[in-house]
Amino acid sequence: MRTFLTVLVVLAMLGVLGVLVAGMVGLARGDGNPMRSNKLMQWRIILQAAALALFAVLLALYR
Repeated sequence: MRTFLTVLVVLAMLGVLGVLVAGMVGLARGDGNPMRSNKLMQWRIILQAAALALFAVLLALYR
């Protein structure tokens, strides 16, 4: 169970990183699409919350 949660935490963190990089690349290009930027921000927040929740569960299991 701990290994599975560890993998999920890592995947969630990589997802956050991917969305963050996609947003930064769009910003650097100057796409100017506020709807896309807003969606990427929403996904980043959702993935960060999921990663933190999974990390909290993982820490609780290690105690």
